[in-house]
Amino acid sequence: MGNPAKTDFDIHPFLKDRYSPRAFLDKPIDLSSLRTIFEAARWSPSRSNEQEWSFLVGIRNIGTAFERILSILTEKNQRWARFASVLSIVCGRELSADGVTRNSWFAYDCGQSVAHLTFQAVAEGVFVHQMAGFDARKTIEEFNVPRNIVPLTAIAMGYPADPSTLPPDLASRETGPRTRRPQTEFIFGEAWGKALE
Repeated sequence: MGNPAKTDFDIHPFLKDRYSPRAFLDKPIDLSSLRTIFEAARWSPSRSNEQEWSFLVGIRNIGTAFERILSILTEKNQRWARFASVLSIVCGRELSADGVTRNSWFAYDCGQSVAHLTFQAVAEGVFVHQMAGFDARKTIEEFNVPRNIVPLTAIAMGYPADPSTLPPDLASRETGPRTRRPQTEFIFGEAWGKALE
């Protein structure tokens, strides 16, 4: 199991080992680990300390939130996400704390919060798969989300399982090579498009 990144430069093992599994063990996440993971999200930086993030959380086999979040995902994501231990919808407050001023940075800050959550999750042995494939409008209706709150993304969390437990089309995506653009394509120096020397 696992599919570590083949990096050009040495990075922290948690970042190197992090990937987005679709195969999950049938094993609940210990509540103290889950609280630790969300504590990392809590301490993420944000513009003017606005802390715009909120998380709708469903724990499998506890209450109804898990199944309700699962129903909000696209069918493609439901195929594998139903085996995760936790499903969550990440939401952001698009107005500043004053309730009037639009905060153009809210989505960026929420993304940082999920990045912190993801890093801490790997430290706990838990892996996170983020998804764009969900219905934001249905989320608002299902969970009575307030007007100035925007559902941004869905996440699945759990302990990774052997990819062979997945249907073949998903298993091949799990074990295929991981690639990224080289730094020369996105780290610029003297002008846009001119790689940093």
